[in-house]
Amino acid sequence: MKTALLFAGQGAQAVGMGKDLAEAFPTARALFDRANVALGYDLASVCFTGPDVELTKTENAQPGIYLVSWVALCLLRERVPGLTFQATAGLSLGEFTALAAAGGLSFEDGLRVVRLRGRFMQEACEATQGSMAAIIGLDEGPTREVCEASGVTLANLNCPGQIVISGAADKIPSAIEAAKAKGAKKAIPLPVAGAYHSPLMASAQPKLAAELTQLSLCPPVVPVIANVTGQPHGATSAIAPLLVDQVTSSVRWEASMRYLLAQGFTRFIELGPGTALSGFMKRIDKSVQMLNVADVASLEATVKALVA
Repeated sequence: MKTALLFAGQGAQAVGMGKDLAEAFPTARALFDRANVALGYDLASVCFTGPDVELTKTENAQPGIYLVSWVALCLLRERVPGLTFQATAGLSLGEFTALAAAGGLSFEDGLRVVRLRGRFMQEACEATQGSMAAIIGLDEGPTREVCEASGVTLANLNCPGQIVISGAADKIPSAIEAAKAKGAKKAIPLPVAGAYHSPLMASAQPKLAAELTQLSLCPPVVPVIANVTGQPHGATSAIAPLLVDQVTSSVRWEASMRYLLAQGFTRFIELGPGTALSGFMKRIDKSVQMLNVADVASLEATVKALVA
């Protein structure tokens, strides 16, 4: 059975994430402590107790999700010493966690650069007036037509029937109405700080590119699927440019999962807060085994499934 690890993206954060893991497992507590030292502030406290207004800040949410996802992976490996996997993928910021899991960068380097990525994206949000909307029940083709007519972009191609659009705040309402006119079952504005994965994030790119040049990137030991292409990363020298492109490009999540399915993957383990990626997979292919680790209960359930 070929197994792929999947890592959560922004929006999965919730106050209390990782808290029961840290209380139950010394390994988890030590990782939260390491993260606090690496970043120079108490990220663990923000994850455990919030407040929500602090956790949802992009510069806290992104490293927080990365950290809880990494803790989930380390605990799963501790509980299932024979765990093997043949590919990794992550949604947006989760691509950094996927690279770390595959040995492409260190835990601390990934944590620091994700924190900075969040800060740069927050700055881009504050410098622009952007928004996003979820389009439910409309295929990619008609949604692209809506985007072209409305002057917005496709941000996330998550799964059949769920696409997210992104762009200037004053253009999103007309795009929503156009999507409904095309036959969308729902078109819902999202409570986000800005227009992620759109050209309005461009000011974050040179800053992120400069930070990535400081990192020591290594060849991943298993394929890591790139959001921008829906295909595995290639040469190590090409990883950073794709991570920079990702800031303004569409996240091709459905294509990424279909690539793995075509390669014969039949088990997927979602690591990190929430179960959004599991939900997407149910709409892409219900036949695969989908497991997740977000807290103590889901860890125990996944360990039981893996050792059965």
